Amino acid sequence: MAVYTEVSAEALAAFLSRYDCGALISAKGIAEGVENTNYLVDTTSGRFILTLYEKRVAADDLPFFMALLDHLAAKGLNVPPAIKDRSGREIQELAGRPACLIKFLSGVSVSHPTPAQAEAAGRAMAEMHVAVGDFTGTRDNSMGVASWRPLFERCGRSLDEIAPGLYDDLGRALDVVTAAWPDAGFDRIAIHADLFPDNVLMLGDTVSGLIDFYFACTDLRLYDLAIMHTAWSFDASGETYHAATGEALIRGYESRFALQPLERAAFDTLASGACIRFALSRAWDWLNTPADALVTRKDPLAYLRRLAHYDPSLVTHVR
Repeated sequence: MAVYTEVSAEALAAFLSRYDCGALISAKGIAEGVENTNYLVDTTSGRFILTLYEKRVAADDLPFFMALLDHLAAKGLNVPPAIKDRSGREIQELAGRPACLIKFLSGVSVSHPTPAQAEAAGRAMAEMHVAVGDFTGTRDNSMGVASWRPLFERCGRSLDEIAPGLYDDLGRALDVVTAAWPDAGFDRIAIHADLFPDNVLMLGDTVSGLIDFYFACTDLRLYDLAIMHTAWSFDASGETYHAATGEALIRGYESRFALQPLERAAFDTLASGACIRFALSRAWDWLNTPADALVTRKDPLAYLRRLAHYDPSLVTHVR
């Protein structure tokens, strides 16, 4: 989450008048994340999230995201579907951006997940994967393996402004991992593709919500777990691997999907790919985020350090 677009109180009040959600009391911008503009909105009838879609989220993709959230909510999962206005519309326009009013879910995102929390989160991902078994919508992964080389080339030698040798490390890792990328024999389903700890709401050791589905797409089911493993199993710097947390995450997932030998053999490659994907997107954001944006920039080097855990041979300059 982030704030790129300012919304006046008057514009927000007019926007809310389309809904049966009460009158505006307050709205506060949310700075975490890097993708969309988000406000926490309090009204006389409750609390909501207002999202304005920016940057990588294309308006044409929004029907897929809304359909997926509606599908998961209908299956009983704690996800935040968009709220329909009085005419039945979910997708609106506000301040020149596509916008939705989103159901607010209680819970907190943990910064330092415990093994018990990781196990619950892994189980929640598995339950989500079960629930999408009959979901018919499809969307190509806009940040999938085919996108990494073009993004790397757009960043170019500017990567070395972040850290000397970053260009060479990422280039070599791209060559190795994309050549080994698995395909045949692996399930392809609708995945979250971004289930970091800040996208999982917890009440104690219980998952109270899965949020931020705006990278959701059709891709390898196991890749979703690999992304999650890279995000949950390390400290924020990427330097320390918490083995007990990583093992608990997979144990929770295996409560519904036992990993097969082929999947275990491919897991480090998929996790290495996840590290490359997030190192590249964070590097791009680091180099291109507007100076006046209210946004928390993420360190791309943290994902190079994670990459070194999955395959030490891929990282020689950045540590």
